[in-house]
Amino acid sequence: MRRTLLILVGLGVLLVGGVGAYLYLSDEDPPEKRGSATVEFDADAGPAKPKPPARIAEPWPTFGYDIQRTKAGPYKHRPPYRTIWRVDARDSLEYPPSAAYGNVYVAQQKGLFFALNGKTGKPIFKTKDFKRCAASAPTIADNTIYQSYMDWVGDLSNPCPQDAGNPTGFLIAMNARTGKPRWRFNAQPIESSPLLRNGKLYVGSWDGNVYALNAKTGRKVWSFQTGDRVNNSAAYLNGRIFIANDAGTLYAINAGTGQLAWSASEATEFFYAAPVVAYGRVYIGSTDGTMYAYGAKTGNLLWAKSLGTYIYGSAAVYDRKVYAGSYDGKFYALDAATGDTVWQREMPSSVHAPPVVLDNLVYVATCATCGSAAQRFVKQGVDSTTAFNAKTGKQVWRNNAGKYASPIVADQDRVYLTGRSMLFGLKPVKAKQQRQAAAKQQKSKR
Repeated sequence: MRRTLLILVGLGVLLVGGVGAYLYLSDEDPPEKRGSATVEFDADAGPAKPKPPARIAEPWPTFGYDIQRTKAGPYKHRPPYRTIWRVDARDSLEYPPSAAYGNVYVAQQKGLFFALNGKTGKPIFKTKDFKRCAASAPTIADNTIYQSYMDWVGDLSNPCPQDAGNPTGFLIAMNARTGKPRWRFNAQPIESSPLLRNGKLYVGSWDGNVYALNAKTGRKVWSFQTGDRVNNSAAYLNGRIFIANDAGTLYAINAGTGQLAWSASEATEFFYAAPVVAYGRVYIGSTDGTMYAYGAKTGNLLWAKSLGTYIYGSAAVYDRKVYAGSYDGKFYALDAATGDTVWQREMPSSVHAPPVVLDNLVYVATCATCGSAAQRFVKQGVDSTTAFNAKTGKQVWRNNAGKYASPIVADQDRVYLTGRSMLFGLKPVKAKQQRQAAAKQQKSKR
């Protein structure tokens, strides 16, 4: 079983990310190391200022936008926004939706799965109830939804229990237009947001395995045993997947064969945050409060930077910067080569969610109640979403919605904002509309 229970999230029983209730302290101090732009750093291999693609069927198909999990989207939307619809998911949304075919797809924590028209918010097929806990985002491709599920929801006194005997879970494939199941792969609980590459799906499980599955049939291609729970989501680069476990070990695994390329174990606590790959490096935050950068080819530790007490959210990487927040209520832009702080902002409460970059703005969500029973400092405050200029850190927008999930995803037409249990469809307010609104407001003051 996992180490000493340190943190109960939400109202004391609500899980954060399906794993937030389990933190442990280590006698060891995390390492500190400054990096260099001359060692295993490829400045041309990053997601610098992505250009909007042509209109495509799957504009935001997976957690983190791409299979590198950079969370840097290419769509040109900027605040202010107006709300065009809102949907109450009736319980926590621990991970953001994915967008495809003009729709948004999202799994609610207590088993409901929503498929919504992106323009109206209306269901495109009947909301499904799997009666299973979910802490992952769907992956969408070829008219198919791939969604991970954990154990049974449980009762009100102990929802989504972490310590149930013989827990089960599965990965399911569904028709993206009808919701009809296509196949199901059974295992212990699966928290990973599926990674899809070259006809294979990659997920980790509480049984310690990383699985590669045939995307059409759900049959196992290979499995790799890590020795401890795998709660985070894999990233892909150059024929390898990168994924970590609760023992604090990061793995690079051959995507085709399942053979280990390298492993790294500098972290003193576990990994919940998904790794991000860019610039020939792997960036990953640990619950020991440290952001780590490793060489993707070698596994060498290139830099390690302490950001606070706990890091749960996966980083965003954009324009040679790594963006990450901590439970201390601080948010950082770090130099991707050295780990040096470029800018830092104080947030109103803890940062649990992965940030997202869109049109040169970085969006950050805060969580009012995360870490209420932690043994190290956690900042309590309010739920919110804030947009900063990605280069300078200047605040440009704020919204009262936000909590666990990446705050926004987008397609060519809209932005979708995730609150604690609410999902919002937003449209940017055009300059002409802004002028008209300002004139109306000025007129009303006379």
